[in-house]
Amino acid sequence: MANGSAHGAWSPEDSASLYNLKGWGGKYFGVAGDGHLVAQTRRGVEGAIDVKRVVDDVVSRGIKLPVLIRFQDILRHRVEILNESFTKAISQSQYQGKFLGVYPIKVNQLREVVEEIADAGEPYRFGLEAGSKGELMAVLAMNANDSLTIVNGYKDEAMIRLALLGLKLGRRVIVVVEKPQELGMLLRLAREEGVKPLIGLRAKLQTQGTGKWKYSAGHSAKFGLTTPELLAAFEEIRAASALDRVQLLHFHIGSQVTDIQAIKDAVKEAARIYAKLRQKGLPLEFLDCGGGLGVDYDGTHTTSDASTNYTLKEYAASVVQTVQEVCRQEKVPEPDLVTESGRSLTAHHSVVIVNAFGAVAGTCGFPLKETPDEAEGVKAIRKLIRDLDAKTLAPAYHEAAGRLSEAEALFKLGFLSLEDKAKIEALWGEFVEKLGELAPRSKNTPEEVAAAAQSLRDQYLCNFSLFQSLPDSWAIGQVFPIIPIHRLEEQPAKRAALIDITCDSDGKITRFACAKRAGAGLPLHDLVPGEPYYLGIFLVGAYQATMGDIHNLFGRVSEVHVFSDRSVPGGYYFDKIIPGQTVRQVLSDVQYSDVELVGKVRAAVDARVRAGELKPSEGAELMSRYEAIMDEYPYFDPGGPAAKRRSGDVKAAASVAASAKP
Repeated sequence: MANGSAHGAWSPEDSASLYNLKGWGGKYFGVAGDGHLVAQTRRGVEGAIDVKRVVDDVVSRGIKLPVLIRFQDILRHRVEILNESFTKAISQSQYQGKFLGVYPIKVNQLREVVEEIADAGEPYRFGLEAGSKGELMAVLAMNANDSLTIVNGYKDEAMIRLALLGLKLGRRVIVVVEKPQELGMLLRLAREEGVKPLIGLRAKLQTQGTGKWKYSAGHSAKFGLTTPELLAAFEEIRAASALDRVQLLHFHIGSQVTDIQAIKDAVKEAARIYAKLRQKGLPLEFLDCGGGLGVDYDGTHTTSDASTNYTLKEYAASVVQTVQEVCRQEKVPEPDLVTESGRSLTAHHSVVIVNAFGAVAGTCGFPLKETPDEAEGVKAIRKLIRDLDAKTLAPAYHEAAGRLSEAEALFKLGFLSLEDKAKIEALWGEFVEKLGELAPRSKNTPEEVAAAAQSLRDQYLCNFSLFQSLPDSWAIGQVFPIIPIHRLEEQPAKRAALIDITCDSDGKITRFACAKRAGAGLPLHDLVPGEPYYLGIFLVGAYQATMGDIHNLFGRVSEVHVFSDRSVPGGYYFDKIIPGQTVRQVLSDVQYSDVELVGKVRAAVDARVRAGELKPSEGAELMSRYEAIMDEYPYFDPGGPAAKRRSGDVKAAASVAASAKP
């Protein structure tokens, strides 16, 4: 671990540096003098919200962890700075077009999120984008009349008719043609509905993005029209006398584009297509640059999959200047610019709070006494541990690993006792632990030695489901910043992995956004018996909530929506509290009827009572316990009502349940 600041003592500033807050926090998060993490939800405004105080407030209201906290002011600020960045870039370049962004609600469809974005974006005529019938139903209702409504995705007749209905409602709905067959269907349905459609064309660019979604462009891309298909669409539209209905050219090179040069190259290619189509007589008004504006999850400001090598200011300036350069060369009007940024708007405003309530030790922890008759392999590893130094890490590791492998083979063949097998495993853990201590002092630590040193780290058991709250961590190895929200005035004692409470070995986090030590374990403090240890998992506002599943039947977690208000104690208030799913609700999601389940259990209890194997009072108590759990939170609750009922403290359980009511 780090040695602290220059004066020797560990400080909150040391923790901020250790967890790389400046790298990924976007100036929204910091560490206060008391060691608590704070949220500066409105940058530039005096005062910050103590996140630990918010969690204590949440818990005091009977809301159980894990909980998702949404800082709605951050969401509003993200909308504002996106629009202001483009406004400034347009002004500085004397660009002739405007910026009219849209939010793709697939990134986070929660009504409160969409409402907040729409409200914050109203002064900028900021619109919404939909990619399915369900999303379009919501967008048509939520969007303002003078904002753009962009309809993407594959479309059947029902979806196109729904979009045309939006035109009849006075919405500015642009249907983007993703494949050749959609164009004819759109023109035909518009004639049937008696409306003039607003048409967009999506170009399938050859320029690829960077990062995990780089194949969203190119010949193998899922969406878009190739150059021959664009020209064919132009002829079809001209034959239908509908050239004046084509308003937008769209492209998208993937989410989380990590390299600004890829963005510039794609914009240049798309701007050139826009210019050529304008010259052919297509009166395009908008150039839609799609999504891709990334988030620096690991705070390294690089082109790694979890980072970006550019700022929002640079992104806006690059788009504006690149389009302007092409338009001046081609002598065509500069179009109004559209982006479909979602990840950058929503990621920062959400944090999942979990409680680390136990640890799985990486090493044995039970020393076994040395005996004269122990196996040669045991004696050999004992000697390796005694003699190990920073200069002999590699050869010592190779010998110890060989001894471990040999012992496993000998035991399977019946030539090694259980006691000696136990000693070998315990000593291997001790050896690896010493490797980890000495590795930082070695000038050249082989990769296999470093990997071994990390393999037996402690694992902190956290009360959450990775699959529900952080599906991208499991599915694509996404790095999310994680930091304790208190005790940051103390120096962390160890580095550890995090494991969730699901019955799945994949429910583990081993890569972290801690300065240059990603993958080396998360710095954590020792757990204190009887005291909570809260960790915050940050930048989870994009995609995670709606992509999470109910693996192990852990349902959606509770949510608390927080607004800043310096006039009230603590400087914040809860705008809304949304309870997480109960056991009953999660079971219903997978087609179990609570009435049917209770009936089946009741029948089993009645049969036992009739057989004289249970007293009627015992049967009634069993049914009471079973039914009560239906309304509990599915997550780990060591001190909850169920535990109190098991100890016979029914009165205390009733008190806890009453305190949880709004």
